[in-house]
Amino acid sequence: MPKASPFLSLLLLLLITIYIAHGAAGDAIGGDPWQEPEVAQQPAVVLAGEWQLLHQNTGVSAMHMQLLPGDYVLMFDRTDSGPSNISLDALSPCAAAATTALAGGGGGAVDCTAHSVLLDLRSNALRPYPLATNPWCSSAALLPNGTLLQTGGFSNGERIARLFSPSTGWVDLPSFLAVRRWYATDILLADGRVLILGGRRQFNFEFFPHDDAPAPQPTLFPFLEETTDMDAEDNLYPFLHLLPDATVFVFANDRAVVFDPYNRAPLRRLPAIPGGVPRNYPSSGSSVLLPLRPDSPSHAEVLVCGGAPRGAYRLALRNGTFAPADRTCGRIAPTDANPVWAMEEMPLPRAMGDMVLLPTGDVLIVNGAAAGTAGWELGREPVTYPVLYKPDMQLGARFEVLAASTIPRMYHSSATLDTLGRVLVGGSNPHVGYVFDNVTYPTELSLEAFLPPYFDARLDGVRPRLVAAPAEVGYGEAAAVRFEVPGGAVSGGPEEVRVAAVAPAFATHSFGMNQRVVSLAVGTVAQLAAGLYEAQVAAPPSPSVAPPGYYLWFVLHAGVPSTAAWVRMRPLGAAT
Repeated sequence: MPKASPFLSLLLLLLITIYIAHGAAGDAIGGDPWQEPEVAQQPAVVLAGEWQLLHQNTGVSAMHMQLLPGDYVLMFDRTDSGPSNISLDALSPCAAAATTALAGGGGGAVDCTAHSVLLDLRSNALRPYPLATNPWCSSAALLPNGTLLQTGGFSNGERIARLFSPSTGWVDLPSFLAVRRWYATDILLADGRVLILGGRRQFNFEFFPHDDAPAPQPTLFPFLEETTDMDAEDNLYPFLHLLPDATVFVFANDRAVVFDPYNRAPLRRLPAIPGGVPRNYPSSGSSVLLPLRPDSPSHAEVLVCGGAPRGAYRLALRNGTFAPADRTCGRIAPTDANPVWAMEEMPLPRAMGDMVLLPTGDVLIVNGAAAGTAGWELGREPVTYPVLYKPDMQLGARFEVLAASTIPRMYHSSATLDTLGRVLVGGSNPHVGYVFDNVTYPTELSLEAFLPPYFDARLDGVRPRLVAAPAEVGYGEAAAVRFEVPGGAVSGGPEEVRVAAVAPAFATHSFGMNQRVVSLAVGTVAQLAAGLYEAQVAAPPSPSVAPPGYYLWFVLHAGVPSTAAWVRMRPLGAAT
């Protein structure tokens, strides 16, 4: 298909922006809210990217999502919203309990539906898993051994730590957490421990595993109390990013600090993001750590985009006024001596958007709403057009609007990168329970895959195919990666070959915890046979650049990524 002219692309972008701005303004001045869960009319110009429906019904609404080693995707929801749409298998303890209750005349009032499912990416098959305690609005991190640590939640889950692997299912660690954790954030540290920070009315943090103390106590973190707004909080699910000097960047509300979690050292305060717009739940913007480069391993930049204006939560909750979402992004280098925010604007305003790092180093912004905030029934005007952010482009040329989905993804939606380089998009349930009829935005059980522009068939001639990669590598070690190029020759020479290590995210509530892209230094690229090459690469230099654990290694040729191989970064001191 012919490429759209710059004039037509600009015209389309203007029309989309006017369309969304008009709807937001109508709500803000008390006009009729948008009652149809439909996207804007499809434009005459075909935008880049493609949507594929993987499952019409996964059985659960994907409030939480995590890619796991072995090419599995775990999706789960809260356990107290009533039955899901997928049953546990006949041998589950729940099914046995229900049978016993029925036989004893107990009425069988046992929920034998699953609230977590595992997708096998290789077969596209779903498997239900029983989930005993409530992980509603919880947090998680992938441990260095490939097990998912999952922490907190609501009610009987608020002080639970859970471990999940496909072979064992869920294993609860009762009363592990020192305090209740609801809307907290987890981050994997350079030493392999997990920092668990915040939560509703919790201005403190703790670690997994605990210190050796018999009764570990949380450490106070006053910054979270300072950033709490009356009646709205606006600092839940704080954005945490591990910096390459092993310190942690923390963003809450409209402010940021850097601190040393190992020595629990005093905070280094950064400038507030200009504009005063809250970015954390329930205003729900999003944030990523931009890719780390081998030529400047100590330099890091953080990007924060979207959100809802201060007071938006109260306006929507109390009188049904849905304030227009924010369209600004702020970018800062917290590792600089004097960090400052550089501001720019997205083509479309967005709250509750998910930011997903791609193997190219670009950022996909998807899901969310153009008006209102996070919370039950508090969002309006779904933004179904993803936006691509290209951090290496000049200011003013970094954003590209991509092809729209037909499915609104509102509150409690999620998105994450998979092994094939697709972005999996699921969830959306702004209701207390599962509601499919007579509501503006029904509960969504489907799972889509968005194929970014690098899937364009016109790039097949340069698309590499990963043939071999190491299963495990140590810090700073040399490693060989083999790949094929369909055209037979490396286009443009060895400098056109890159390797990216991507840490998979735990995605929930508009934030991908622990997602990370580390570009690896590429040395020689040798041709072994017709179309077959071997690149020598250097593994990340330290665990503060890439914490120990599992990464997706993608080969990129002429800017086009392969599918990925799972490579484990071996913890320091571990046996080879």
